[in-house]
Amino acid sequence: MKNAPSRSAFGASPSALAGVALVAALIAGCAVGPAYERPAVETPTQFKEGQGEWVRAAPADTLERGPWWELFQDPDLNALASQVEVSNQNVAAAVAAYAQARALVAQQRASLFPTVSLDAGATRSGGGGSVGGTRNSYQVSIGGSWEPDVWGRLRSGVDAAGAGAQASLADLQAAKLSAQGELASDYFNLRALDVQRALLTETVAGYQRSLTIATNRYNAGVAPHSDALQAQTQLANAQADLLGVERQRATLEHAIAVLVGKAPGNFTLAPRPAWQAALPEIPFGVPSTLLQRRPDIAAAERRAAQANEQIGVAQAAYFPSLRLSGSGGSNAASIGDLFKASSLVWSLGLSLAETIFDGGLRSAQVASARASFEQASARYRQTVLAAFQGVEDDLVAARVLQSQLALRQQAAQAANLVEQQVSNRYKSGLVSYTEVVTAQATALNARRSLVQAQSDRNVAAVALIQALGGGWQGL
Repeated sequence: MKNAPSRSAFGASPSALAGVALVAALIAGCAVGPAYERPAVETPTQFKEGQGEWVRAAPADTLERGPWWELFQDPDLNALASQVEVSNQNVAAAVAAYAQARALVAQQRASLFPTVSLDAGATRSGGGGSVGGTRNSYQVSIGGSWEPDVWGRLRSGVDAAGAGAQASLADLQAAKLSAQGELASDYFNLRALDVQRALLTETVAGYQRSLTIATNRYNAGVAPHSDALQAQTQLANAQADLLGVERQRATLEHAIAVLVGKAPGNFTLAPRPAWQAALPEIPFGVPSTLLQRRPDIAAAERRAAQANEQIGVAQAAYFPSLRLSGSGGSNAASIGDLFKASSLVWSLGLSLAETIFDGGLRSAQVASARASFEQASARYRQTVLAAFQGVEDDLVAARVLQSQLALRQQAAQAANLVEQQVSNRYKSGLVSYTEVVTAQATALNARRSLVQAQSDRNVAAVALIQALGGGWQGL
């Protein structure tokens, strides 16, 4: 007599289970949907304004950018920039969005595994007219179901969620870079206003002395009344300019407070009237491979990959879906009999479902997914092209501002000498006060323009750092 085939605890033949698993494994190896290829985009061979060479390489948006603000050698800026990552609420929102995206990946990945459930219960029944009185009944069952990833639909969903999480991570890096860049720009503009305020305060004091001289000369009968009036007008205009600078500085201080996550009323940045900008040396030959570090480009590319996976999800709907299920349980009148072999029952099932008619729903969903991919691809290409434009603009701005700064320095030195000479000649009665006013206004404008040029070059350097994705350290 041949040995009877062995069975599992619920009576299922191991060969039957193996057969079902084999079928599932074979069909799960199939997959539909297009293979992803990064959208092609036109790239220059070099930067027109920087003479750098373009080198094709793998994206490096996840590399550590380092504290790029330390290039400016300003301890106050270093302290403020370090607070952005932990206190800025826009960055905090991006951190939460990335955490949510990672949770969505885990949710999608869970669909690849079987679902198992356990049920247990007990009932007591009876009635006044029943012969046997009351009866007890105990039940316990365990069941499971699994939808094999027949056509790769579930795997495509997982990959799409993964690409979305990578895009969210790039968005997080972009939020940090944007907030840090905005902070640095506001900081340099504020410090330039500190210097201008000191300059205007000194100028107001000088104009008050000029008004005194002009008034004394008028009272002595050696100068017309118009000289005193001109001096008074010039003094009032300078005082008004000083008030305008104070308003601008307060506005920038409020903006910096918000960027570091503080209420403006609880934040104060001490003035530095003698502040001098430390201008970093900008490498105009910086390689354009640094564009690969731009988080906005990485985010756009990952969203194109995400959209491509959705095409596979939509195409999988054309094919039948398979579902495997199994259950085992026991029903007995007493707990002691609950796990006896005679009380055990089991079942295995396989179901196949296919949509026969949907009125064009699936074809419309596939067309929508393809259009979404084309849209994401176009946005990726536009992001890359805009990135090249931004770098070119910032390179030419840095180069021109460097030359302008040298010219502003020459103009300020010359205007200061003219102001001193004309003032001395007026005291000697050789020129009219109109010439003094003109020389003083020219000198003041030249000095303020020099301060603004220094600030503009620092702001342009910050913009270039942002355009390159976070600095050029280590080149």
